This record gives sequence, C-alpha cells and structure tokens, in this order.
Amino acid sequence: MSKSHNRTELSELGEFGLIDHLTGNLKPKNPAVIKGVGDDTAVIDIGESYLLATKDLMIEGVHFDLTYSPLKHLGYKAVVMNLSDIAAMNGTPEQILIGLAVSNRYSVEALSELYEGIYYACERYKVDMVGGDTTSSPSGMFLSITALGRVDKDKVVYRSTSKVNDLVCVSGDLGGAYMGLLVLEREKSVFKNDPTMQPDLRGHDYILERQLKPEPRFDILAELKKADVKPTAMIDISDGLASEILHICKNSKTGCNIYEDKIPIDTATAMMAEEFNIQPVTAAMNGGEDYELLFTISLSDHDKIKNIKGVTVIGHITDESSGVNLITRNGTAVQIQAQGWEHLRQKS
Repeated sequence: MSKSHNRTELSELGEFGLIDHLTGNLKPKNPAVIKGVGDDTAVIDIGESYLLATKDLMIEGVHFDLTYSPLKHLGYKAVVMNLSDIAAMNGTPEQILIGLAVSNRYSVEALSELYEGIYYACERYKVDMVGGDTTSSPSGMFLSITALGRVDKDKVVYRSTSKVNDLVCVSGDLGGAYMGLLVLEREKSVFKNDPTMQPDLRGHDYILERQLKPEPRFDILAELKKADVKPTAMIDISDGLASEILHICKNSKTGCNIYEDKIPIDTATAMMAEEFNIQPVTAAMNGGEDYELLFTISLSDHDKIKNIKGVTVIGHITDESSGVNLITRNGTAVQIQAQGWEHLRQKS
C-alpha cells in the first residue's frame, strides 16, 4: 500500500509564506552574493559597486485585464514596477530583459503596441533593453521583466536596517491605484451587463493614471540625496502600506507606530473610497500598486526632509515587543495585518 501524504494547500501559506518555505534555507554559494532572496532586489558585488537584480511576472487574468488595460500602458507599467524595486534599494536602473509568452490571438500589431510602451519607459528612465525570450502560450499573455541596476556600496539601502526611534516616511499619496482599479472593474461590469453602455471614466483621471501608468520615485531619491539624507531602511509600496511596513519591521526586528491621520491620501482617492463605501485608510493600507517609497530615517535628519515636497512622516519605529500598530484618529492602537495584494492566499 502506498503511504498517505499530507497535502498543504498554497492558500494556507500565501505568497510570502510560500517564498519563506521555498527559500528559507538558501545560502549563497558565491561570495559575490551580498543579498539574495528577501529584499526588493538581489545585491551582487561587482567590484567598485553593487549590481542590483529583480524580476516580476505579470499574468493575464491575474495581474492585468486587457478589457481596460491598453497594451502600451501595460508595457510601460511592466517596466516601471521593476524599476521601482531598484529605486527601493537606492539604486539606478540600467538594463532590462524581457520574457514574453503569448497565444495566437495576439497580432503583430498588438505586440508592437506592447513594446511601444516598454520602449517609452526605457527611454524615459534611460534604461537599455538588452535581451530576453519570446515563446508561445496556450492561452493569454505572460510577461516577465528582469531589471538590472547599480548602486554605490555605501549608498545601498535594505529593508532590514531600521532602528528604534527612526521616523517612518512615505513618498506621494496612497490608495489611488486601488481606487482606480475599482472604477475600472465597475465600468467593466456595467459593460458586460449592457454592451451598449459606454464606460463613464470622466473626472477620474488621477486615480486611473495611478493604476494604469504608475511612476517609480527616483525624483524623491534625488531630493533625499540633495538633502544629504540616506534612508536607514526602504521598500517600495507594491502590496499596500500594511504589507510593506510589516516587511521592514520583520526584517529589522522592530515594531512601529503608524498614525492614521498622517497617512497622505489624495482628495480624489478619498472621494472615490467613500463612493465605494470604503474607508480611505483601508485603500491606503491594503490597496497596493502605488509604487511609492516607504522608508525610515534617523530622527536627527527630520529637519533635512521636512521641506521636501512629496515626503510625509507617518510614524516612528519602536521596539519589537511593542508590535506593529496603526494609531487611529481616536488614539486606539490597532495591530497591523497585511490584507492586500498577497497572491495565493485564499480570499474569504
């Protein structure tokens, strides 16, 4: 008789739990590997500087919907979401490689439009497309981008190096990309029910752009450099503020207090959240795809960053025993949990 084996469903672990399970015992075999799995990019010693390497995979029907995602925008977004990882390490992007699998329902013209967006992102951020692979898919599109960058050895910033009493800062505003997605999904639903109805997207330009055409925040890195401020830890916000601050605290072995009334939320985002009967702070904490920078700085650097446009102090790092908390407007401490863009986790 064959032995029975226990089966663990992927949904029990979720995306981040699965990564920990599969890679938890990895040890670098080459001394050049400074950082492998566990940060926004790998970090490899190449002599005078570090090479940064990152990859993201986008799957049709999981990460994007071509009902409302123009191919040009999709190509652009696929590149910049990887460049955002380079930014989170305080680095400069230099090259990308592309992996593409498509079914025969795509035409040459359609793929030319996709690559037009890819090349536009490369041009804007001075990045070279240096290779990749193209193959067929039984259905839909699979798009994978590998981005390579560089950072001076004394300038690299990890998730794992925040310290107690550091200030927690964020660039831009949060929640807009998620609200843009909800608008697009709503109009798609209306169209499916009645194809004669045209999408009503008027007045939603800001949140739609946040979803369809995000930008990595190299401008904020430039301002921090100008102010002579090096973050003590940093990550980009791809999965929601809650998920990302948990990554920083877990890797740094710290806690933190984030203050609800300090989280920057655009008026258009707040108004749309109310229309969907969602608390704006929920969109900011769990929405994802904002691609802003979440970073910590030494308390002594506060005066240097207080006048940088687009940077907001939203909290401070505490001892690990204090936990990771959201301090609500009425002063209540609520434990932060990641509920946003974690793939594989079974949704209730």
